[in-house]
Amino acid sequence: MIWTAGFRTAVISPYEQIRFTEPRGFADQTVRQVLRMAGGGERLRVRLTNRYGRVPLTVAAARVATEHGQAVLTFDGAGRLTVPPGEEAVSDPADLPVAPGADLVLSLYLPEETGLATYSHKPAELAHVTGGDHVASPVLPDAEQVEARFYVSGVDVLVPDGTAVAVAFGDSWFEGVGSTIGANNRSVDFLNRRLSRGWVVNQGIAGNRLLRDGVGEHALARFDRDVLPIPGLTHVLVHFGINDLDLPGMSGEAPVTAGALIEGFTALARRAHGAGLKILAATIGPFAGAVYPGISTPEGLAARREVNDWIRTTDTFDAVFDVARAVEDPEAPDRIHPALDSGDGMHLNDKGAQAMAEAVNLQTLAL
Repeated sequence: MIWTAGFRTAVISPYEQIRFTEPRGFADQTVRQVLRMAGGGERLRVRLTNRYGRVPLTVAAARVATEHGQAVLTFDGAGRLTVPPGEEAVSDPADLPVAPGADLVLSLYLPEETGLATYSHKPAELAHVTGGDHVASPVLPDAEQVEARFYVSGVDVLVPDGTAVAVAFGDSWFEGVGSTIGANNRSVDFLNRRLSRGWVVNQGIAGNRLLRDGVGEHALARFDRDVLPIPGLTHVLVHFGINDLDLPGMSGEAPVTAGALIEGFTALARRAHGAGLKILAATIGPFAGAVYPGISTPEGLAARREVNDWIRTTDTFDAVFDVARAVEDPEAPDRIHPALDSGDGMHLNDKGAQAMAEAVNLQTLAL
């Protein structure tokens, strides 16, 4: 038996200059979060993080619940935990089964001022926050709802040796922006529903880039932390490029060239192959209809087409899933098909997320 990732969520700093949501902290509050498990096992342990915190994080009580019951979380045998700034912690194993595709509910009581929280900022799921210690309460009284995840980076599950796990490593098109909040209709969720064995954990960050920091560390910087440590990992699926091409128009940075993106993708593939992983690359999705100022430029769209032509024809990757073709408007290929558009011209709705998942040939994933 081995411990591996049954759930992952990529976290960012609350102190970044580019923000799509407002960071926050907590004091004398319970935070309850629903985590949709990609994989399941007979036992579990929870990974908490204070990676970007500037003060110690105190967790006075923690509890998890699944369809099989509840368990109090302990850390080195204690119910109370302090995580120093920049550090992470893993709970003791809990004898609580959880099934693939099931919800795990994590409740944390944070008694002291936390400062701004390390968080996942656009997870297509709500956290519930209320005053006082209510980790054992079936329903949180007067709870505030916030679209974010706080202080959690993953859940490990105990599984048989040889269990195959893949990671979706990318941007908002994996994290789930545009899909219905709370419905678990991210592209990675739809992909997991197609699999007969193994699963894919989601390490997407909305706004994340291949080459530059800005919203989370860039892909080449976070690859060793967010991809490589997962036991039993066999494949990495990547979707990057949109934010490299569109964020410079918002932030006043110099545009990224097609050549620079191709170099970055090549370096990422080299890193994956060096670790013995197979890498599946997505073509860069359309964004000509983006409603946000400065996002869609002729230069950025031309670079997208050039990079996609290269992705489709190169032997750099083990396989390609052509997301762009799957979701484009045939009458205007630089735009998302209207039936698949979330409404902002650059993110997919539920049907679009399903089309993205269906672009993956399961034979090339072969978990």
